[in-house]
Amino acid sequence: MQQTEHNHSTIETFRAMGIDPVAAVLASTRTLLRQPQQEQEAVRFLLLQDSFRYHYETNRVYREIAQERGVHPDQIRNFEDLLRIPSIPIKSFKDVNSHKLLSLPLQELEHELRSTGTSGIPSISRRDSITVDRSVVGIYAMLRDMFGLFGGAGLFLSPSAEDMPEMGLVKLISMFSGLLDTTSYFIHHSTFNPQDAIEQLTKWENQHTRHIIGPPFVIDRLVKYMAENGITVQLDRNTKVITLGGWKRHTGREIDAAEFRAACAAAFGIGEGQVRDMFGLVETNFMAIECEHHRKHVPPAVHFSVRSLEELDREVAVGEPGLLHVMDPACRSYPGFIQTEDIVYLSDGACECGRHGQVVHYMYRARGAEIGCCAINLEKHMEDKENSWSSCSINGR
Repeated sequence: MQQTEHNHSTIETFRAMGIDPVAAVLASTRTLLRQPQQEQEAVRFLLLQDSFRYHYETNRVYREIAQERGVHPDQIRNFEDLLRIPSIPIKSFKDVNSHKLLSLPLQELEHELRSTGTSGIPSISRRDSITVDRSVVGIYAMLRDMFGLFGGAGLFLSPSAEDMPEMGLVKLISMFSGLLDTTSYFIHHSTFNPQDAIEQLTKWENQHTRHIIGPPFVIDRLVKYMAENGITVQLDRNTKVITLGGWKRHTGREIDAAEFRAACAAAFGIGEGQVRDMFGLVETNFMAIECEHHRKHVPPAVHFSVRSLEELDREVAVGEPGLLHVMDPACRSYPGFIQTEDIVYLSDGACECGRHGQVVHYMYRARGAEIGCCAINLEKHMEDKENSWSSCSINGR
C-alpha cells in the first residue's frame, strides 16, 4: 500500500507542475527503451495504475464492468496486479453503442479514426485533444528512435489524408511528412500506377535520401512490376522501406515477410535490414516498430499482456502464443485496456540493436475473428475499381 501511495503522489506532483506524466514518459521513449526491462515496467505500472483509476472514476459503464469482476483501483498495488484490470473486447468499437465506452462527453472529442473489415462495419475510435497530443508525441518519438528520420523524400504508396481523412493507416502515413523534406502520394482515386512511382524515385536521385512507405500489398505490386519488366532502382545508404497495415491480402492469402524483404532488397539495391514493418491498432495510440534485426519493439509506456485462449485471466509464458491484450495509458477518451483478436507471442531482454523490453511477434487472427484492417479494405476497394474498369472495357468492344 505504501508503494501505491508513493506512485500516486509522484503522478500528482507532475500534474501540479503542469506536466502530463504520460506525455513526459512518451517523450522519453529513446532513453527508456535502453533501460533494463524491470525499470521500464516500474514506469509503465505507475501510468497504467493511474489510468485504470481515472477510467474507473469517470466512466460509469467501465466502472460497472470492474465492479462485476470485483476489481477496485486500490487493489492494483504491483505489476502483477495489472492482470486484474478488465479489458474491453475490440469488437465493442464496431457496436452501435460504442459511444458508451467514452470516459468523456462527446463535445470534448476532437477526432475519429476508422478501420473497416470484411463486414463493412467500421471500428470507430474517438479521441479528445489530450489523447491526440499523447498519440502525436508517442508515435513521433518511436519513429525518430527506430528510423532516425529528419529529412529525405517519402514515396507514399497510399491515398492522401485529403482523400481518406478518417482512415487510420492513411493518417499515420501522413505523419511521416513532418519528418521529411518532400513527399508524394501514389494512390489516386483507388488506382496505382507503378511506373509513375518509379519515375518519381528516379527524379529524386542525387537530391534526397529516398524512402518508400505503404501497406505491404502495394509495395509488393511495385516490386513485382519491376521484376516483370527487368527494372531495378538503386536507392540510398540510409533508405528505409517501411510497411504498415498487415500482411494479409483481402483474398485471405498472406504475403511472406521474409520473401518480401528479399525481393525489396533486390529491387532497390538495399540491405534487408532497411526493410522494416510496424504494428499497431486503430483503437490504440502506439506503433510497435521493427529494428534492423526485424524485432518489433513495444513502446515502453505500453504493456502487452498475452493471455491463454482457454483462460483469459491467465497470462502465458514469454515465447508462448496467446491472445493479445493491450494496455495503453495514452487513452483518455475511453479505457485503453483492450482485448484484441490477434494471436501473438512475446520475447524480451536485450536486443542486438541495444534496446530492451517487450518484443511482439504477430502470428495470425484468432479463430472466428473478422478479417479486416485499413489495408485489406483499401486493397479490396482498389481491386473492385480495377475490375469495374475491365468490365467496362470488355462491354464496350
